[in-house]
Amino acid sequence: MMKNNKVLLIYTGGTIGMVKDESGALQPFAMERIYDALPLLHRTEYQIDSCQLDKIIDSSNMTPEFWEDIAEIIERNYEAYDGFVVLHGTDTMAYTASALSFMFKNLTKPIVLTGSQLPLGMLRSDGRENIICALEIASGRQFLVPEVTIFFESHLYRGNRSTKVSAENFDAFSSFNYPSLAKAGIKITSKPHLFMPMPTGELKVRKKFDRRVAILKLFPGITPGVVESMVSIPDLQGLIIETFGSGNAPTEAWFIEALGRAMERGVIVLNVTQCKAGAVQMRQYQASCDMDRIGVIGGHDITIEAAVTKMMYLLGNFPGDKEKVRDRLARNLRGELSMEMNKNNDE
Repeated sequence: MMKNNKVLLIYTGGTIGMVKDESGALQPFAMERIYDALPLLHRTEYQIDSCQLDKIIDSSNMTPEFWEDIAEIIERNYEAYDGFVVLHGTDTMAYTASALSFMFKNLTKPIVLTGSQLPLGMLRSDGRENIICALEIASGRQFLVPEVTIFFESHLYRGNRSTKVSAENFDAFSSFNYPSLAKAGIKITSKPHLFMPMPTGELKVRKKFDRRVAILKLFPGITPGVVESMVSIPDLQGLIIETFGSGNAPTEAWFIEALGRAMERGVIVLNVTQCKAGAVQMRQYQASCDMDRIGVIGGHDITIEAAVTKMMYLLGNFPGDKEKVRDRLARNLRGELSMEMNKNNDE
């Protein structure tokens, strides 16, 4: 049977790539033997090729350098394949999906991340269904999803809207502020009205990230010393504050003054809610008015994973242009915010 569509499977590490050897011990399997590990793939109507990172890692060791490696593999093979599946550990999968979504501008082919809670070599592994469905979606045979997504336990989520919510259940991911893009049942049913519009510009891949960011999570009783130690980190470029509710924070003078001093040094401050669902709404309550007054940026309904990677991406690709970084942080670039996308920016 002639297989016209082609999918590239990229293994980065993680639970899904573990199979039992002859002694019964779990170890990573070679991706070129994917058909041996999953004989059902012989019955697909598309060709599957595979490769892996030079260094296979636990996803807890993920760094921007590995994001660059993944992006380079996809960019190098972009014209030769109809879609891409990235096998990835679950712990930082939402960070990688978010990072890749910002790296690829004008993406017209699917990049689907998936993994599993149990190794592929275990009898009850959820990895088999996740891989098969992710490959089917990436092949583009049923419908086209021109963006970076996560497929996990029957649901396809926008990558930069996804969050890991369970270390035990098979439905390990959720997307609280945006509906799933497709659902796998007897059929894989798409919701095309939710997809981002097909871009018309030339593909651009930007791979620079600036790590000089930090996250300050607020809690009742947080002390001036804790806040000061965070905002005074040497060479800090961006600070994400995880605030309460709709973006609220302490109104004490010491807190606002600490943020103000950091901003005077050029640190960009982004306000993101600790809530899984909902959005930051600056000035809805008095507890966020002072932050708005001094120029803290409202993160709207962005996830913490997307907030971190977006800030690192913008700081890395627009060094020295803090106003452009601030402007782009407040805009919807890849569907990460629930607001209309600005098609006229030069990002």
